[in-house]
Amino acid sequence: MRQWRMQTFADYALPAPLLQAVEALDYHQPTPIQAATLPSMLQRQDVIAQAKTGSGKTAAFGLALLSTLQADESRLQALVLCPTRELADQVAKEIRALARFIPNIKILSLCGGIPIRAQLSSLGHEPHIVVGTPGRIEDLLKRKALDLSALRCVVLDEADRMLDMGFIDPIRKILQHAPSARNTWMFSATYPDDIRQISTEFQRTPQNIRITDQHDASVIDQCLFEAEPDEKMDRLTALLLQRAPPACLVFCNTRNDARSVAAELTRRGIIARELHGELDQRDRDETVVQFANGSCPVLVATDVAARGLDIKNLPMVVAYELPNDPAVHIHRIGRTGRAGDSGHAYSLVSQRERPRIAKIDALLETPLRWAPPPTATRATPHPPRMRTLIIDAGRRDKLRPGDILGALTGVGGLSGDDVGKIDIFATRSYAAVARERAKTTLQNLREAKIKGRKFRVRML
Repeated sequence: MRQWRMQTFADYALPAPLLQAVEALDYHQPTPIQAATLPSMLQRQDVIAQAKTGSGKTAAFGLALLSTLQADESRLQALVLCPTRELADQVAKEIRALARFIPNIKILSLCGGIPIRAQLSSLGHEPHIVVGTPGRIEDLLKRKALDLSALRCVVLDEADRMLDMGFIDPIRKILQHAPSARNTWMFSATYPDDIRQISTEFQRTPQNIRITDQHDASVIDQCLFEAEPDEKMDRLTALLLQRAPPACLVFCNTRNDARSVAAELTRRGIIARELHGELDQRDRDETVVQFANGSCPVLVATDVAARGLDIKNLPMVVAYELPNDPAVHIHRIGRTGRAGDSGHAYSLVSQRERPRIAKIDALLETPLRWAPPPTATRATPHPPRMRTLIIDAGRRDKLRPGDILGALTGVGGLSGDDVGKIDIFATRSYAAVARERAKTTLQNLREAKIKGRKFRVRML
């Protein structure tokens, strides 16, 4: 009798540098979506796969496209299209991590909202892989600044969101510039009929893969509260004060609602920031950094803007409004209760929104639980444990997280427990430090040198 054993990445025909990267990243067994898609992609078959954010899909297609990349051929060989800048930046970062042991690989992120002149300059030396948003890629093709003639693979990541955002025509125009013999891999968190239609148009006999375990209901406490529109802000405030989560993602259906809800929570003393498509790149970066590092406990976001967020240990999500598509609701609650952690998902439901509950119940195959709505409390908001320091230096200054950590624990006088997440961008860096030590640390760093140089340091 043949003995079964758990799969490992060594079971795939991955080049040695990729296996080395997987080990360095502490990836052990493949996730379900990786185990289901990698064999087909490594055999150069088209794939259409349903996979939620956080399932490991980026590593799946990243390993596959890097496996067939010709590093000594300085041509654009792989293109990854994403709906938002945030997701594109995250995808590019993960592919770079996977490619760390392959010499001379150039991976370029090309997104809107960033001056195109700098991107045109970067394209002077052709990249091997481009990760970008459809609008900017189409623009660069019109300018004849991007050559897709050597393209071997196109990835449509979060394909459902790109359809929702009206990117179907730019995608068509982009793929018209790509060789017909390419591979096309599509990943989507939800599975609307439109996905099947564009698969027929863009792919050749794709392997159809669905990972149906959208979330583990046993670790997510999901609850509905009655709340008419004029009651929702009071209900949300009471819920946040009673639960006092260290991190909570609040979903709104529109940019205006995200903006007004975040502003009103802030007015009521609850530290909150908004995330939506109208923010410029720096504001987006700083919002995500503060939420991820524990400096801002509440993030109020639209569904599109929240795609691509890589927030671990998110204990609570709230639907300020229910989405029209029940699959989007499933995706929202799947943000919490990950990696075996418990989570809480709450929805504020008006009478007008009640018909949407039946569709969600049908998709979940179980009725959702209703509970008495939270009521006003005299509790005061708890300030977040961390504050964020900005250092006006980054990758271009050869700054690394270890350099900042050394400064914080050295001249900054902090212990390791007082230092949180450190994020390095091209021209600036962010470090989370314990709130009660933040002002003293700021003063110390302003007088100190990091890597032998003085940089401007300020509080975010």
